[in-house]
Amino acid sequence: MPRLSVIIPTHNPHVGRLQRTLRALQAQTLPADRWEAVLVDNVSDPALAATDWAAHGPVNLRLVSEPALGLSHARRRGFLAGTGDFFVLADDDNELAPDYLTETLRLFAAHPKAGLLGGRSRPEFEAPPEPWVREFDGLIACRDLGDAPLISAGLRNPATGRNDYPLFAPIGAGLALRRAAAQSWLDRDGHAALPDRRGNDLSSSGDNDIVLAAMAAGWEAAYFPSLRLTHLIPAFRTTRDYLGRLNRGIQRSWMRVLTAHAANPWPPLAPWTVPPRRAKAWFTHRAWSSPAAWVRWQGACGHFEGRVPPA
Repeated sequence: MPRLSVIIPTHNPHVGRLQRTLRALQAQTLPADRWEAVLVDNVSDPALAATDWAAHGPVNLRLVSEPALGLSHARRRGFLAGTGDFFVLADDDNELAPDYLTETLRLFAAHPKAGLLGGRSRPEFEAPPEPWVREFDGLIACRDLGDAPLISAGLRNPATGRNDYPLFAPIGAGLALRRAAAQSWLDRDGHAALPDRRGNDLSSSGDNDIVLAAMAAGWEAAYFPSLRLTHLIPAFRTTRDYLGRLNRGIQRSWMRVLTAHAANPWPPLAPWTVPPRRAKAWFTHRAWSSPAAWVRWQGACGHFEGRVPPA
């Protein structure tokens, strides 16, 4: 019978949120002998100890370490350590619904061409955010695309001759994938050089890189609303300054990962053109007028910076 590995990368985790992540795994309806949980300690200080988390996690929890700092490195370690036929990526602030793992296996059995699955990720805010913050739910890995499943029709767009990234493709929180789809990313050269979350660096392209590598190998990506998780959002992640830094880092890395996979519809930029573009965008977005406008301007800056070919 197919088995599943849940991979939980973590770096200096918040104790309470990680405990809730592990307790949600304790509550899974899939029998414990059908899956395992792999907690990947990515250079936490102090290092995590398995005995500190055993009481909060499922009986099949084990701890592994990844000495290279970065989310992509930690995910790679989890894939290599996992023994399952399928993987589910859970962040250390995610609560998977009790049927998440059962539903993952059911959907993969029903859709043999699907290599990557994602679903609804709804926020639980530590403190009620200002109304303007909800415009940026996507930045903090929260989304609900409705009640209808969405399945990709292939990566290559014959009309443009370019690869097209499906905007409903799974995000990293709750991403489920077949081992063969994960292997297509593991086998790809260069993914470690792409910008991704490293400590306090708010770049983020690893989940997009996984999706594009798997789709290039022929796998479909899909959204299924029956896959549900709760994303635990601390108050500091809803401030103007944090969301601005996050939007800039995400847009910069988004441009670079699209370029790396021949999927970027925007042409590259010369470095000297970026400062005047940033200045023009300050006025276009009226960045001084509101916190939301400032966050949008930061995203535009990251977009321009990401289109400059790396040295």
